[in-house]
Amino acid sequence: MKARALAVATVSSLALASCVGPQGRQAENLPPPPVPSQPSNPAAKTAILAGVTRGPTVASLSIDPAKADLVLAAFRSSCAALLKRSDTSGLTTTADWQPACAAASSWPQGQGVNFFQRYFETARIGQGALYATGYYEPQIAGTTTPQLGYDVPIYGPPDDMVSADLGQFAPDLKGRTIRGKVQNGKLVPYPDRSQIQGGAINGHAPVIGYAADKIDFFFLQIQGSGQLRQPNGSVVRIGYAGQNGQPYTGIGKWMLAQGMLQPGQASMQGIVGWLRAHPDQADAVMDQNRSYVFFKYLNTPPLGALGVPVTGRVSVAADPAFTPLGAPVWLAPDRAEAAGLWVAQDTGGAIKGANRFDTFWGAGADAERIAGGMSAHGSAYVLLPAGTLARLGRAGQIPQA
Repeated sequence: MKARALAVATVSSLALASCVGPQGRQAENLPPPPVPSQPSNPAAKTAILAGVTRGPTVASLSIDPAKADLVLAAFRSSCAALLKRSDTSGLTTTADWQPACAAASSWPQGQGVNFFQRYFETARIGQGALYATGYYEPQIAGTTTPQLGYDVPIYGPPDDMVSADLGQFAPDLKGRTIRGKVQNGKLVPYPDRSQIQGGAINGHAPVIGYAADKIDFFFLQIQGSGQLRQPNGSVVRIGYAGQNGQPYTGIGKWMLAQGMLQPGQASMQGIVGWLRAHPDQADAVMDQNRSYVFFKYLNTPPLGALGVPVTGRVSVAADPAFTPLGAPVWLAPDRAEAAGLWVAQDTGGAIKGANRFDTFWGAGADAERIAGGMSAHGSAYVLLPAGTLARLGRAGQIPQA
């Protein structure tokens, strides 16, 4: 849903993690927060550099059978893309995944728990300290043609924006991409949110639709894809088609620093309430987030960074430098809703670092409520194909168990 390589952040990362208190109870039978057996490097750029140790056996995890079947289905759908990708985390090779993917193609329904016990082992990345947020698929009032009352343009990708893979210029910058435009023979930053809304890209970007409400559209941009509910009742789905390359800023954190919000108010719902109560200041506040997302029409369900549909309550966004895309993950948070088995099928601009996950909750009011308030801490494990840790140990990349 953060369609393709969605480069925007979750609704919950609008706020400081400490400002949305833990809710629910610790899920039963979850592993305790990990005690690191080797130092982790918080500045590490990959899972291998962060430190990798063996976690508990998959059999010791209290996996819900129904959830296991859903995650297995999502894993199965990811395998074609997973087997073609280069794992930037340094954890796995294509050969590692082949046995599990081959078995998944014909694994019987109702036996998902057995599948994960048979083909996977768990790994702790760094200290295994989890921070999880949430995202969802919003539906807002919009239209694909100009109409009275719909005056917030929804832009497609500009024709003057270029991207540069810095890894082609310096090996230590592998995986980093910048976006900008060419001006007087030099690559310069692309216009930010305020400049775009002021007309800086007029004539360079197609307008593919119009939203009725600028605040609703702002939050749809944060999600990266969503639905336009047209005046005639029909629904058009739009998804991520690019981003201006400017940094993402969570406005909740900024609003807290300015005293606009008090601790505990920086959920999505709290931020929206403040913006609507202060319409004369809303634009200036939203412009603190210089990132701007461009869209395209979607004819499919929401797609993640692997190019396959993401599933509510099953898919998470992760940082591929620390979690192989397509890998199952086990979350043991202080929010019971987010506990259990998930599969990494997406990415996000604010989803950076080890054990940082963004849980996808689907569409609808319940999904919006949960995602908007999700801020969970605890422990996390990545599920790797059985034998991966032994191979890494033999290669000297991690301590041998």
